[in-house]
Amino acid sequence: MDMHFDVIVIGAGPGGYIAAIRAAQLGMKVACVDAWKNKDGKPAPGGTCNNIGCIPSKALLQSSENFEQAKHHFGSHGISTGDLRMDVTTMLERKNQVVKSSNEGILYLFRKNKVQFFNGLASFTRAVDGGFEVSVAADEAVTLVGKQIIVATGSNVRPLPNLPFDERVVLSNDGALDIAAVPDRLAVIGAGVIGLELGSVWRRLGADVTILEGLPSFLPIVDQAIAKEAKKAFDKQNLKVELGAKVREVNATEAGVTIHYTDSQGQTQSLQADKVIVAIGRVPNTEGLNPAAVGLQLDERGAVVVDDECRTNVPGIWAIGDVVRGPMLAHKAEEEGVAVAERIAGQHGHVDFNTIPNVIYTSPEIAWVGRTEQQLKEQGTAYRIGSFPFMANGRARALGDTTGLVKVIADPATDEILGVHVVGPQASELVAEAVIAMAFKASSEDIARICFAHPTLSETFKEASLAVDKRALNF
Repeated sequence: MDMHFDVIVIGAGPGGYIAAIRAAQLGMKVACVDAWKNKDGKPAPGGTCNNIGCIPSKALLQSSENFEQAKHHFGSHGISTGDLRMDVTTMLERKNQVVKSSNEGILYLFRKNKVQFFNGLASFTRAVDGGFEVSVAADEAVTLVGKQIIVATGSNVRPLPNLPFDERVVLSNDGALDIAAVPDRLAVIGAGVIGLELGSVWRRLGADVTILEGLPSFLPIVDQAIAKEAKKAFDKQNLKVELGAKVREVNATEAGVTIHYTDSQGQTQSLQADKVIVAIGRVPNTEGLNPAAVGLQLDERGAVVVDDECRTNVPGIWAIGDVVRGPMLAHKAEEEGVAVAERIAGQHGHVDFNTIPNVIYTSPEIAWVGRTEQQLKEQGTAYRIGSFPFMANGRARALGDTTGLVKVIADPATDEILGVHVVGPQASELVAEAVIAMAFKASSEDIARICFAHPTLSETFKEASLAVDKRALNF
């Protein structure tokens, strides 16, 4: 078998597998190497996102949301549920099946596009004439040679100092997705995306959840009008978020954990829980890659150094996704993967960081694209604002979910949309409209003049755009 390739992609997460497929579509001979295996020992492409991140967390969020709807909201629709119970084992089995289906889907796409897949840990060996040698540690070790290399090795969870994950009591997102029974008390360290989503899952199922966040403000990366509305909703749900909590020590035993911390007033406090989820961020993953063998430069964070087009310091080696600068988002990695494959083929790959959406899949959902009001203030940029609440939207009232609002920020001179921020039902879907609008440099007036179907949640975007000019029709 010829082990020489036009492109070798290291990593089969969202960035890597998409890069491999796009390169193959462009006529290149492509290999993709990924080390992930399922518990049954079978290959599990899809990276963190598919195996222990985006996909399984959304499966559990959906299951837990269904349970909460049945428990607390079905009665208002005239639906009687009787003795309601959650079978956690069945919920986890469903989650695992969702993950497995995605694994198998990626392997199918590799076969369809003639991408040769190798399941093992890839390491650079050396530069050779016309490319680079990559060894794959697997059941049967192989050596590959690629003219071009795309590094897409993703990221790893960041642990607290001196507190290793045992995935029984001290949990990463991996263990938090596999808790066998609903804990009575659950602590979460970090009120970011992962902490809020996983905290929400187990809070809905009956756990008493407390989230400790070291920062003094809630979701500082989110537009603060949106963050404030979300915090009100979480407080109402009894998802407790304590801000300004500086963790000093965590004592963990098989029986549970005691977290010692300083609160926002400087007072020493302790929190006892059955389990703790540590969700304090992620770090770039280059474990086993052996970048020194080819002179690949890493920064002080351990990320691969790249330019605006994802070129590394070594000609012929590229890097994308979580292992480089920029937001650690699956869809950002996908866009970079496509762009790099097209650049290798001599085309002009394109990624616009200004129109990459962000989503937090809590209830209410939080989604945004573009700049926040606080960013515009810091930059000294003038702006106008229009907002519209879901409580004034007919479809939201029919759904029985009127929490939140849509906020549109526009340039006062050109009226171009600078940012759109949503907290409320199906925000993750609604934000796509804003991404499209901003990609085409739409003005708020452009959106205000478009006919939206009625009744729909999407009408809130039109009404918020109308509100920029202070002429909302339904509020």
